[in-house]
Amino acid sequence: MRHLVAQQAPNLSIEIDSAGTADYHIGAPPDLRSQRAALRRGIDLSGLRARQVTQDDFARFDLILAMDRDNLRELEAMKPRQSHAALKLFLEYAPELNLRDVPDPYYATAVLSRKSSI
Repeated sequence: MRHLVAQQAPNLSIEIDSAGTADYHIGAPPDLRSQRAALRRGIDLSGLRARQVTQDDFARFDLILAMDRDNLRELEAMKPRQSHAALKLFLEYAPELNLRDVPDPYYATAVLSRKSSI
């Protein structure tokens, strides 16, 4: 995403962070399968450790992207009334994929579909 911002607005500073809405994963690294998939694309996730979204995140960030509709509902419930942070689904920025939910990087869940010949 940084390269897209740099192309569109070279003078804009962007900070990216990651956090979950639940607390069961705090301190855990991403699932090894997710790490391998990212590494094949040149992204090293091995140093990442999960953390939980905090109230400070709603003040710190202008845009918060939810990975799926459940996360979006949870973030909407957590968002302080005075926060101006925009909440969106991550895959709203990739409409060509025809998906709305991102597979969970900590448990390697996947959205599966199969074409039926019936």
